Amino acid sequence: MRGRRGTGAGGRRTGIALCGVLLLAACGPATEDTGSAAQTPVQAAKAPAQRPVPQGDGSKVADDFNGDGHRDLVLNDLVKDQLHTDDAGIGVVYGSPAGLVPGARQLLSPARQAARTKGQLPAVFDAEASCDLDGDGFTDLVVSTDPPYDGLGQPPVPLQLLFGSPNGLTGRAVTLVIPAKARAGNDWPDQPVCGDFDGDGAQDLVVHASEQQLSYLRGPFTRKGAPSKAGAPILAPGNVPTGPAADVNRDGYDDLVVRTADGTAKSAVVLGGPQGPTRTGTVLPEGIDVALGRFGKGRDLDAAVGAMGETSLRYDLPDATAGTLDSPGSMLATGDFDGDGRDELLSSGSQLRVFRAPTAAAGISAAGMVTVAPPAKGTTRVLTVGDFDGDGRADLAVRTYRGETWDEVTVHPGVKGSLVAAEPSVTFSSSEFL
Repeated sequence: MRGRRGTGAGGRRTGIALCGVLLLAACGPATEDTGSAAQTPVQAAKAPAQRPVPQGDGSKVADDFNGDGHRDLVLNDLVKDQLHTDDAGIGVVYGSPAGLVPGARQLLSPARQAARTKGQLPAVFDAEASCDLDGDGFTDLVVSTDPPYDGLGQPPVPLQLLFGSPNGLTGRAVTLVIPAKARAGNDWPDQPVCGDFDGDGAQDLVVHASEQQLSYLRGPFTRKGAPSKAGAPILAPGNVPTGPAADVNRDGYDDLVVRTADGTAKSAVVLGGPQGPTRTGTVLPEGIDVALGRFGKGRDLDAAVGAMGETSLRYDLPDATAGTLDSPGSMLATGDFDGDGRDELLSSGSQLRVFRAPTAAAGISAAGMVTVAPPAKGTTRVLTVGDFDGDGRADLAVRTYRGETWDEVTVHPGVKGSLVAAEPSVTFSSSEFL
């Protein structure tokens, strides 16, 4: 049986962000080290006072769990004072007209929010994907768990759904229902990707089935976790569906990237249609990460492949390569940081750098490159790219680990002209959730 895999909303995942058009969840991948983690303990500053979660009445904003029209932030792998303990859970920081409010925070723990499987609560509780699965105007969260399994036959479904509400993510999760006819083999059905793959306006889910097969679950979903429809598994060019999804060719159907394996591997764009994501489009070369964005003046999205050797291969979809770009890292994300309607490419490795297109006709290049310096020494990870303050420009959220029990999360606003602000607009630690 294939080993379990999980990316997590606060961990590495392919970046797709079209600000003002597609504000999708968890765009940013994790980066490599930007320095040695602090060797001495770091004293935590006093956490901001806990504030109530603002109440909303529904919106179409991505990652808006309380439906107030402002984007929220999800964090996995919360740091804690005591090491080697069970998973602390998932942290959520809620947004406001001015951006994220660290005081309006919420801890989602297995003990309080997880569903039981065979009478047992899971020890692992990691955010994987987010979208409005039941169409009520409140973003929902797809969570991965570790249900009990005896190693015989098909394992239980490890994915659970937490539904958004005017008060945010409340109540117990429910286990995602994957009908038997939509499953294949004895693999864990994981790697969830949200998207409207059949163009009916409802959010669907794609998860790994086994080998090169995917389970395609059509939305909307019920509050018991069941899809509206699900057929037999569909064939795919790989076994690792990767999100977030986007409409690459502007035909009204969301598409996704499917990788042949974790790590360095080939991948392909799988195109949506009336029957869902069943058509293989552009096949991309081997790399460690893939990001989609509109880098030039073309109508379709483009792709950037983060190759080893700190070089990115840029592709004009749907057919040919457009060249290479020397970059300090192979982990990629995209976002419209200056609000001009075209995406910049974020390359993260030994440094965080943002590459822009110098003209509408040109693709991304080293011209006008901006280096983003995290405010704290340590190991830096990119959390996500998204518009947190509602100004139409993407913002960059990063986390710097300053020690085993302390980190610093910062949000750098997108700025017209200079792309990303040097000084963060928001700073807090994930230890404040505990």
